[in-house]
Amino acid sequence: MKARTVRGMAGATAAAVIVTGAAACSNPGGGAAAGAGAADSAVVGIATEPESLSPLLGYGKDGNSKIFDGLLARDADMKLKPALARALPEVSSDGLTYTYALRPGVRFSDGQPFGSKDVVFTYKAILDAKTNNASKSELDAIADVTARGDDSVVFTLKYPYAPFAERTVLPIAPEHLAGGQDVNSGEFTTKPVGTGPYVLTAWSKGEKLSFKANPTYWGGEPAVKKFTMAVIKDDDVRATRLRSGELDGAVLPPNLAKGFAADKALKTYAAKTYDYRQVTLPTEHPVTGDTAVRQALDIAVDRDTMVDKLLEGAGKAAYGPVPTGSPWFTAGTERPYDLASAKKILDDAGWIPGADGIRAKDGIRAAFPLWYPSGDKLRQDHALAFASDAKKAGIQVTTESGSWEVIEPRMKTDAVLAGGGSPADPDFDQYLTLNSALAGDGFNNMARYDNPAVDKALLDGRRSADPAARKAAYDTVQRELVKNPGYVYLTHIDHLYVVADKWDGPTTQTEPHDHGLGTGPWWNLESWKPEQK
Repeated sequence: MKARTVRGMAGATAAAVIVTGAAACSNPGGGAAAGAGAADSAVVGIATEPESLSPLLGYGKDGNSKIFDGLLARDADMKLKPALARALPEVSSDGLTYTYALRPGVRFSDGQPFGSKDVVFTYKAILDAKTNNASKSELDAIADVTARGDDSVVFTLKYPYAPFAERTVLPIAPEHLAGGQDVNSGEFTTKPVGTGPYVLTAWSKGEKLSFKANPTYWGGEPAVKKFTMAVIKDDDVRATRLRSGELDGAVLPPNLAKGFAADKALKTYAAKTYDYRQVTLPTEHPVTGDTAVRQALDIAVDRDTMVDKLLEGAGKAAYGPVPTGSPWFTAGTERPYDLASAKKILDDAGWIPGADGIRAKDGIRAAFPLWYPSGDKLRQDHALAFASDAKKAGIQVTTESGSWEVIEPRMKTDAVLAGGGSPADPDFDQYLTLNSALAGDGFNNMARYDNPAVDKALLDGRRSADPAARKAAYDTVQRELVKNPGYVYLTHIDHLYVVADKWDGPTTQTEPHDHGLGTGPWWNLESWKPEQK
């Protein structure tokens, strides 16, 4: 079979947009941010932390994990480039075989050599039924992975899966350590060893993750020698600690990021993203499960006002998982704000306003709760705005906050202000969010959306190698969401980061929903250099 070479992803262009100067960063007194202010160290504030640091359980699956490398990585323009592989893969003409030649001389940070056995171990461990990796369905296309000597690996697929190479940014774990432990609970989940540019030195859960530069990194020892991720879930607290000088940088919502506009010692970076905020409409709730209610809510929300008021213009209206402007977006699926039409849909479906203006049908009041995670000001603002718009249509939405431990058991019937989005390929997010086979599978398909036309299109999109056929499939998905929106997509959000202006090198990529350890201006931290004044 004739071989061809994967050229990487085209179309997603990422650039750092320097928005404004920001507040000065002073020497901290210690604590979680000890080391902030030094040119060879960085302390940044993030909103969330992983449950595990093992790639076998999902950590770093989209790349930029700091501790590990994948076979491939993505550059600033989101194009694939070699990492642990010495070149992009050779792909058979039928799209069923991917062959990777491995980079020679690479060692794990404990000094042991990296080789093909580690790649085979990693993928087989993830696909093992006993492994608690919620993302294993992302590797469904793999039929087998085998070593060809110590320096080559061959993946055999069940079907041609167009974005398979994008999946191989997944980090590689060392068989000699992780292979001898319980994959779900062993020491490797909190004390990992990888081939990446940084080595974990400490993890105080709920407080911080500390790293040091890997002196034997195959790409060269990083100039930033120490790196700390301070876990600060509350947006306001993160902003306060940045202002006090305890942090060198932080991710912030737009209304807090703008508060740093007066001083030139920091810069604000705006990363374009596929990150959206949505309201789940659970099919098993008597109100949100009604198609007319879904259709009405979808046009009763004033998305443009949300962008202007909640995001300070740092984002755009969302009509589905794909942002407008993307080559994958389906023109004509925009839904303008139309309260009058929303009311008519409800009237025609028998949802009649009561004396208090809230509708009812067959004795069921048009009311439901909407949950959002505590401390997330941006989600809180979206939830309140959604509830306000819904009330104008005669639907009562009660906003509630709590931890994910509180929210998750309620997701079957209660609406959630959720998020998602991946720029790598439309399959990555849509299959997990909309596929009926994944309904109720953890945070996959939270609304339990069930649409046979969407299920078929999702399979067509992931199994075809023809770009035109794939575009047609994802057009079908987006048009079906207009007819029966299992989610009300509200906004696509630019990620804003305020960072000390003391390094050469910070940029941003086009980012997914998840932002923290792997995304932000520190996605390429290993290439930063102290700024020459």
